[in-house]
Amino acid sequence: MSLLYPSIIAWENLLLAYRKAARGKRGKASTAAFECQVADRLLELQTDLDSRQYHPGPYVHFFIHDPKIRRISAAPFRDRVVHHALCNVIEPLFERRFIYDSYANRIGKGTHRALARLQQFSRRYSYVLRLDIVKFFPAIDHAILFDTLARVIRDENVLWLVDLILASGTGVLGNEYEIVYFPGDDATASCRPRGLPIGNLTSQFWANCLLDPLDHFIKRDLRCKGYLRYVDDLALFSDSKRELWAWKQAIIDRLADLRLTIHENAAQVAPVACGIPWLGFVVYPTHRRVKARNVVKFSRRLRERWSEYTAGRITFAEWHASVQGWINHVRYADTWALRYSLLNGPHRQNRVG
Repeated sequence: MSLLYPSIIAWENLLLAYRKAARGKRGKASTAAFECQVADRLLELQTDLDSRQYHPGPYVHFFIHDPKIRRISAAPFRDRVVHHALCNVIEPLFERRFIYDSYANRIGKGTHRALARLQQFSRRYSYVLRLDIVKFFPAIDHAILFDTLARVIRDENVLWLVDLILASGTGVLGNEYEIVYFPGDDATASCRPRGLPIGNLTSQFWANCLLDPLDHFIKRDLRCKGYLRYVDDLALFSDSKRELWAWKQAIIDRLADLRLTIHENAAQVAPVACGIPWLGFVVYPTHRRVKARNVVKFSRRLRERWSEYTAGRITFAEWHASVQGWINHVRYADTWALRYSLLNGPHRQNRVG
């Protein structure tokens, strides 16, 4: 008998999941309400999970610009504890299967390591093919994702919980998905449950699980040695343009099995010397730059925050945190002159005024 589900609902795991879910969010009302009776709440949650009486609550939706408009769906705090409890136990099962060069939502990886690896490949190869998936999270097919997870998870109780969380996100991003028909589809294809709420810990993790077979296909079958992925952004390197074009078609065909498509017109083979747009930067073999639109966005934000500070609406600590967060991000590019110019701007304006 599998010990996965008992490990998920064990007191120690639920307590750890609560602490992870509360990290950085203790000032929020939903977190505080759970925290004031944390032992009782966790015991109640443990009972509901043990008896399979647990049901996810409704999502709260809001939009962010980063730079595209994205609809974020926030689950109730109680459900976020469940998401952490589930991932604490099943994530190691998948982590050992993931390729080295998958960088999103993994411990020890992340944006800046992906940038460094991309630049490393740009120094080894002459050409790059960048691909990204159309409306990735809204397009994720529940049945295909569930089958992918079930190949690794053999505990029916865990699969019950997975299915419950999957079903809770049905239709959340429905308005953002334009139906695509694949060979063999009939009219019922439009009724297939799809979409993972952007904002769920499980969604981020399951995105890696869904695309992991594609990663192995690219590495093993296509024999692409210069390959990396960050969520649904893929980069393949080669010294042969013809080889990259052939790989593009092979990936399109493979993604069709997952009911996913790429932005075909944007997926072009280009010399690495022209610069590779990647995660808000443009990466060259010799240096990196911040995308111009990100500079404009931060410059505008910087002026707004400075005005708020001088008007007394925010503290200096809040102002400093905004600046420091941006510096920590762009310092991974060649931005010393840019930082000097932008960060002196508000002060110069203040002195002139």
